[in-house]
Amino acid sequence: MTTTGEDHASARGGPWWWERRRGAVLDVALASVSAVECVAEGIRFATDAGIPAGAGVAFGALAGSALLVRRKWPMAVVLVAIAITPAQMGYLMGIVGLYTLAASELPRRIIASLAGMSLVGMLIVMFVRVRQDIARGTLDLGDWFVPFAAITTAVGVTAPPLLLGLYVGARRRLMESLRERADSLERELQLLAERAEERAEWARNEERTRIAREMHDVVAHRVSLMVVHAAALQAVARKDPEKAVRNAALVGDMGRQALTELREMLGVLRSGDDARRPERAVPLAAVGLAAAVAASRAVDEGDGPCLSELDELIGQSAAAGMVVDLSVEGDDRAYPAEVEQTAYRVVQEALTNVHKHAAGAKTHIRLAHRGVEIAMQVENEPPPEAGSASSARLPSGGNGLLGMRERVVALGGVFVSGPTDAGGFRVSAVIPAAA
Repeated sequence: MTTTGEDHASARGGPWWWERRRGAVLDVALASVSAVECVAEGIRFATDAGIPAGAGVAFGALAGSALLVRRKWPMAVVLVAIAITPAQMGYLMGIVGLYTLAASELPRRIIASLAGMSLVGMLIVMFVRVRQDIARGTLDLGDWFVPFAAITTAVGVTAPPLLLGLYVGARRRLMESLRERADSLERELQLLAERAEERAEWARNEERTRIAREMHDVVAHRVSLMVVHAAALQAVARKDPEKAVRNAALVGDMGRQALTELREMLGVLRSGDDARRPERAVPLAAVGLAAAVAASRAVDEGDGPCLSELDELIGQSAAAGMVVDLSVEGDDRAYPAEVEQTAYRVVQEALTNVHKHAAGAKTHIRLAHRGVEIAMQVENEPPPEAGSASSARLPSGGNGLLGMRERVVALGGVFVSGPTDAGGFRVSAVIPAAA
């Protein structure tokens, strides 16, 4: 199992130029063995050369200790090994130095040049040594053995560490490349996870806003009419029992309609949960997706209101005592479900605001079917009495106009609202027909 780049970097804790402590221990051990070898061979070299044995010992110890810096300066180690080859010492240093050089990041031409120099140096030294042994009578072989032994020894000492170092270096570079790719992939996955979490949070917020807007439109209008009818019922209960009965029936109808619309909305949000309820926690990224699907399903299945129900909506307001004038321009035609639902909700919320803030005021509704858009305007006159706006004590949450604007803008339309010069209030909206 490989580690990532961060874990690999944190694992470096060796002294000086060593990345790991075990690497330092290994190099110290190799340098000690090489120094012992070079000291032993240095004594023999000093005896043959006629120089003091102490000089051979010092020279061998110094030359053999060069393996300590093989990881930092592999070229220097190989050059030292080549330099002491004529003294017939440093074989271990030459083998380890060639391996380290081949496994390093140095250019191939430098590795090939130093390996060639080591091969030639070893070939010459072995040729001379074997020839001297035959001349002394130590070896009783023919002349053919001299080049054979020299070539075999030189190639045997040079080729294996060189090939092994090249293999280890290539494998090390491959592992580094894979580690970098793993780090890059991990960062990309982390970034994707963060973006997915942001999108899920955005989807959840959007769905919360949409549900709040739907709940407001469904509840506010029906309950506002119920409160108006309840106030009228209280006023005429003793004077006109028949009218009180009619108002009571209207209050019941309004309550049942509100409950029906709430059940339909909650049914869409809960659909599919009983059929396949998960037994474990749902990922956060799936919450927004499920909410968005439920929202779109409510529109696609046609559960929302449409423009053909405007007459019923206006009739309910008229039954509550509001004078409503409806004018339609252009030929009536079918629109996408979300367009009709948004247009209906705009008119509904505008009438609800009239009930809240201008009870008894005459209201004009204009609906225009145009070529590429549908326009609507709801304008009420000033209330007939100054205290009529609060006679039924209807609370206002301040979300009606905001919800209408969000609906219209989401479909690419334009929404404008504000008071009129006559003291009333006007709500206007234009929605593209193919939104």
